[in-house]
Order: sequence, then structure tokens, then C-alpha cells
Amino acid sequence: MSAGGAAAGDIAQGLAAEGLCAGYGDAKVLSDLSLQVAPGEMVAVLGRNGAGKTTALMAIAGLVPTDSGTVRVGGADLTRASPGARVGAGLVSVPDDRGLFPSLSVAEHFSLVGSSVDEAAETFPALAGLAGRRVGACSGGEQQQVAVGLGMVRRPKVLMVDELSMGLAPQVAAELLAGLRALADAGETAVVVVEQFVDAVLAVADRGLVLSEGRVTRDEPAAALLADRGGLEAAYLG
Repeated sequence: MSAGGAAAGDIAQGLAAEGLCAGYGDAKVLSDLSLQVAPGEMVAVLGRNGAGKTTALMAIAGLVPTDSGTVRVGGADLTRASPGARVGAGLVSVPDDRGLFPSLSVAEHFSLVGSSVDEAAETFPALAGLAGRRVGACSGGEQQQVAVGLGMVRRPKVLMVDELSMGLAPQVAAELLAGLRALADAGETAVVVVEQFVDAVLAVADRGLVLSEGRVTRDEPAAALLADRGGLEAAYLG
């Protein structure tokens, strides 16, 4: 049962990444990392800086080459697929730099993915008043709503968000997390989020994964991790 009350679906229909090893040149970052997320489930990826969180999402998205392991989405093997093919198969990611075009308006961004601001505004109402504004003139919180909204309107099988709240006020981060929770509760999407506000993300997630040195060291219900403050602090302080 999800944090929002909806039952999660079959993991085979969501994300199944198994035994991933990846890095940059001779620097190996991920070591036998596995991550499974079912449709309707929201999973928080936690860990101190350098633990491999961003590399994990990039490897799953096909943006970092893997030495071994497999990536499946909705049962389809995407291990050798290009990043674009993975998006086409329903694996959508929001990078930590948001991937937006400062000179384009908010409306133009949604037009590029065949959607409209109105659809995203159902989750993030503030976007309704920003349609004609250049993204470069938007605040950090508004830009992140655009980035996450663009991911949502593609109706992905898997949505991965890296460093959701980086540079944002806690209240703005909470609104974004609530939007991701609502997406998971709709039951069609597996949601993965890397987040620095540990308490906030675990309050809405179903599970939390703790990474250390490129490995998953804990994979537990979010409530169990929240209750173990000492263990979480040890994971972050190393």
C-alpha cells in the first residue's frame, strides 16, 4: 500500500534495474546497484554527496554507459537502448539542471512535448499564470515546476527526478513532492526521486533507498527509515 493509500502495481510493469556497474573513465561509481519500483510506488533515493545517486539515475536513463547490468521498463529490456529510445518507451527523467531552454516561454516548452500548460496546471496551479513568461525569467521554484510538469504530462511509465529541491525553499519542495505523490497515486507511474530534504521526502514516499559508495545499503519502508534517525545520520556522515 502506498503512502497515499493506493496499492502499488506489479514491479515487472515498472522499473527494474539490476546489477548496474557504471562510472566515468577509470572512476567506478556504481557497483552492482539494483533498484525496482512498481507503478503506483514512490521511492526516495538517499545518501551523502558522492554516494552515486545522480550516476544511478543517469545510468538508468542511458546517459552514462554501464559496464554490466540490465534496465527494464514495463517488462521491455532497454539495456542497450539509446536515451531517446528509453524516453519513447516511457522512461522519463528530470535532471538536476532541469534541462530547460531559458529563451523559450513556459507554453513553448509544453508545446515541444505535445501538451499544454493547462494540463500541468492541474497539478501545479501556479503554472497557469506563467504560460507566456520566458523560463529564464521564472524563479527557481517555477522552473522546477515546469521541469517536473513536463515529465508528468508525458504520462511516463517511470519518472525519475534528480535533486528535486536543490536551491528551493522547503515549502516549494513540499508542493513538488505532493505533485509527485499524486502522480504515483494515480497508479500508472513508478516515481523515483533524489531529494536532500530527507524528512520531507520520506513523509510522502513508500520506500527509501540509501546509497553508499555506489551500492544500495538499505531498502526499507519510508516509515522505518524515518524512525531510525541514528542510522540515517550515520549513512550521511559516513
